This record gives sequence, C-alpha cells and structure tokens, in this order.
Amino acid sequence: MDLQRPRGTQDILPAETPIWHRVEAAAHRVAQSYGYREIRTPVFEHVEVFRRGVGDATDIVEKEMYEFEDRGGRRLVLRPESTAAVARALQQTSLLAEPPVRLYYIQSHFRYERPQSGRLRQHTQFGVEAWGVLGPIADAEVIALAESLLTELGLKRLVVRLNSIGCTDCRPRYREALVSYLSDHREELCGDCQRRLERNPLRVLDCKVPGCQAVVAGGPKPLDYLCEACETHLSGVEAALEALGITYERDGSLVRGLDYYSRTVFEIGYEKLGAQSTVCGGGRYDGLMEALGGKPQPAVGFGLGLERLILTLEAEGLLPPGESPVDVYVAYLGEPLGPEAMRIAHMLREAGQRVEMEALGRSLKAQLRRAQKLLAPFVVILGPQELERGVVVVRNMKTSAQAEVPIEQLAEAFHNQTA
Repeated sequence: MDLQRPRGTQDILPAETPIWHRVEAAAHRVAQSYGYREIRTPVFEHVEVFRRGVGDATDIVEKEMYEFEDRGGRRLVLRPESTAAVARALQQTSLLAEPPVRLYYIQSHFRYERPQSGRLRQHTQFGVEAWGVLGPIADAEVIALAESLLTELGLKRLVVRLNSIGCTDCRPRYREALVSYLSDHREELCGDCQRRLERNPLRVLDCKVPGCQAVVAGGPKPLDYLCEACETHLSGVEAALEALGITYERDGSLVRGLDYYSRTVFEIGYEKLGAQSTVCGGGRYDGLMEALGGKPQPAVGFGLGLERLILTLEAEGLLPPGESPVDVYVAYLGEPLGPEAMRIAHMLREAGQRVEMEALGRSLKAQLRRAQKLLAPFVVILGPQELERGVVVVRNMKTSAQAEVPIEQLAEAFHNQTA
C-alpha cells in the first residue's frame, strides 16, 4: 500500500517550523499585551455543541464536520471551530463569575471541504474572544488586536471591512424583506441556496457561487433595517476605530458564515491579495451562550487562519531568513573520543546552548560540511592531541577564525560570547 498523508493535510517540516514558531510567538505576545489568556479545548466534542452553537443550516454542520460514534454510542465531532467549544468550556467553569473574560487560542480545526491554498481540512487558527463585554469599545479592541498582530508581522496595507447584521429586535424585519426578495429570484439561486431560503435565508448572503452573489448584490442590506440601538452600536465601533487611527469601510454585503453572529461583523483584508484578500474575520455573538443552554452573555472575537497568513507573509517576502537549529556543532576525530565529545556536548547543553554532535564517525571535512549545512555559528573540534592537553578547538564558521579553549572553561566561553 502506498501510504500518503490524508488529502487536505500537510506535514510541517523542520525547515518550516521556525516560521510557525515566529508567527505563534507573535500571536501569544500580542494577545497577552491586551490582557488575554490562553485556553485550550478538546480536539473532539459532543456534536450538539456545534449543532446548537454554530447552527444546523450552516455549511459546517450540514457538510463539513468530521462526525463519528465512539464505542459508547456517543456522537462526537472533531473540532470544526473554537468559539462554540470555548462557550461550552465557560459553562463548565466559574470564569464568567467575574467578567470580562478575555481568552485566546491557537489550535487545530477540522473541516471536510475542498482543499485550497491556505485552506486545508486540518488547519490552525489563532482566535481571541472577549466574554461579558457589551459595548462597542470591546468590538474595536478585538479589531485593533488583530491589526496589531498583522502589522507586527509586516503587513501594512490592511483594509478593515465593517458591517452590522442587526439584533433579535431588528433582524426579523430584514429577514422578511430578504425572503420576499430572494423568493422572487429563487430560480437564479443555486440548489443549496434554494434550501437555505426555507431554513435559514441569511446564509444565502454568504454563498460564494457567482450567480447567488449577483442576486444578493441587488437585494436589501442589513444596514437599511437596523434599529436605533444597533445603529448607535455600529457608530460607536466606528468612533473607537477612528480614535485609534484605524481606517475602515462600511460593507453592507458583509456577513459571516455562522449562525451565532449578531450586530458587528468584520473582516480584515490585505489589499495586495486582490479578490481573496481576507486574512481575518470575526464579530459579535451575544446569543451564543444562550443557544448552548447557558445564561445570556455578550461576546465578541475573531479567528485568523495561520496557514493563509504564512502564505501571505511568504508572498510578500516577509518570512524570516533561514536560521540554524543549533548554536554549536561538536566534531571529534575517531570513535575513542566519542565519550568525551558527548560529555562536552552535555556540558554545553546544560549551559543553554543548542548542540548537535557528530553521530556517523565521518572525517573532519565531512563534519564541517554538516555544520555548514546546519548554519551552525560555531564548531567545537576534539582530536587526540587536544584531548591530551585538555582543550578543544573552537572555530567561528563565519570568519573561519579558530582558538583553543580549555574544556572546563568552554561553557563559560560560550556564555560570554552570547551574553
């Protein structure tokens, strides 16, 4: 059998993991600078967490979940998104006893969909969520957090698209107008949207089929049906963004693909990517906790796919240059010197150095080639004569300069070199 990795997944190889480390470190740093704390939820959950939280009529629940039955007959699903999972976790803890609760996550999601560039069946998402916060300042803060991360990574020409899809008071009027309009254009809609028209017409707004997009473009917009409270909330978000110097544009056609959203929705795009410019999206989901059987809790947040972000950074030449996985390469001449070379490597590791030691008994020339390939800054060379005198030769691989250093002073020498 020719075993291949499953379609829509990827192997992240050692040459690529430093890129992930850099992006993930930036995400941790920026989220924590805003007072957010990390949460990690199970890879699998009971299927009802997402049926009730995300919505039965969404593409995720209808088509994309990896759903299975365990040996106890329970219906479980690999985590397709994290917001509903976080809401479930909050219901089982006392965290919400003292709001606000600011959380972030970096974890894998699983969706059975057609793999595309930067959009895989297993993908990693960075997301933040502020729970127990009702006002527009919180919406602006999560947008600012997302823009801070993208800017720190080097993306400068960002576009914030902003919309409001209303609340439980004003959305029924918009829904009624939308259904009336879409019913008149039913035959122009795709099969999925014809079904959505019966079950959840707002999902038609998120369809990517060109014919459906053309129909939606001529229809009613949520902004035209907002109640006074929703209009005031949106104006408050805009005022806060302006105070932060964040440019934005209202986009009356913008919606999000999950049922739990209300009021504010937004996307952040990178202008130079063109039609597929979106790198981040989110909004407010004040009704999610109640949909999962808990007490109502206002909340706002966003999600950002790391695979797509890394592809964007690569396209813009913003990835860091290759770096060595080691600080020191320990080379030695002859098998009898192996134990002492191992002691030297162990001593350097205990002193905080990243060390690779020769393992194949190659010639010194071959060992130096290996160190050069690894981009190791320094090579420690141990030969019979050096061992007899209790020293090693330390070679600077950039300058080719060499110096003898007593073995017992080696750790201190490297500490002084890197201090």
